[in-house]
Amino acid sequence: MKKLLYVYIILFSLFSFYIYFFHLKENPISPFNQKSNRLQSEVTEKYVMVTFQAGIDYWKSAIKGFEDAANELNVSVEYRGATQYDVHEQITVLEQVIAKKPSGIAISAINPDMLNMTINKAIEAGIPVVLFDSDAPESDAYTFLGTDNYHSGVTSAHKMAEFIDGEGNVAVISLPEQLNHKERTNGFVETIEKEYPSIKVVAIKDGKGSQVESKQVTKEILNAAPNIKGIFATEANGGVGVAEAVQSLDYQEKIKIISFDTDKQTLDKIKEGQISATLAQGTWNMGYWSLQFLFQHNQGKQSLPEVVNTGVSIVTKENLEDYYAD
Repeated sequence: MKKLLYVYIILFSLFSFYIYFFHLKENPISPFNQKSNRLQSEVTEKYVMVTFQAGIDYWKSAIKGFEDAANELNVSVEYRGATQYDVHEQITVLEQVIAKKPSGIAISAINPDMLNMTINKAIEAGIPVVLFDSDAPESDAYTFLGTDNYHSGVTSAHKMAEFIDGEGNVAVISLPEQLNHKERTNGFVETIEKEYPSIKVVAIKDGKGSQVESKQVTKEILNAAPNIKGIFATEANGGVGVAEAVQSLDYQEKIKIISFDTDKQTLDKIKEGQISATLAQGTWNMGYWSLQFLFQHNQGKQSLPEVVNTGVSIVTKENLEDYYAD
């Protein structure tokens, strides 16, 4: 009889354990201290993501995150973007989106100041807006989700110093009008100046987000200063353009290149040894949590954090294959 009683006790304990962990336990917390949202809405709700240079590979992971959140929440989503690197075109696209009165907008701002009026217009019309990837901090948007870009520049500076043994001349190819690229450049340059006295930043050039332009300005830099040992490109098209310029001048054995993001061209050039490293951003998180935050705001479930850091990691030949799957 005692043995049978022990069996019942064990079975009851196992059943209680199952109920707690699979039915009663709270939803898990995300890396950003947000509960995983299990609410759903009517599929008639539509949310829109707005970018620029809409056809580039960089946005694919963010769009996928946006779509994955939409599937969870049972809402519809649309992707719109300026086709060129043109602030006026992005403003026009955003105006068109506002006119359709969506349930919310997630936008990556091509310029930190020039979109403020249009973003604020959306909010005044009752359309919530969150920013991702590239911020417009003076706007009234509810939150920004993206990389800590200054820290990314710091990380790149330390990696570059490691690659060139702490001495030599280096250069930067960036986008000086875009806030996230300004911050990456500042983090890189200030870290070099403070911590590596034997390294000198001899040139900072505008690659205009273009492989062709970045290739051209890199050639100009190298023709003027052929003793450069490293180049930091703050975005993927720039990194590929830099690598093409270095290869065309047959300098690939002497110049280390650090790029940004994990598009296929960048990864291929790491595999081929033309780019030494790149920084991978949490772009899926940007898209996924942008939509989650917009939805949660509309449900009145929580106040939104002002800033969410979606993180970076360094990609080299050693861990390259992990990123092709993305």
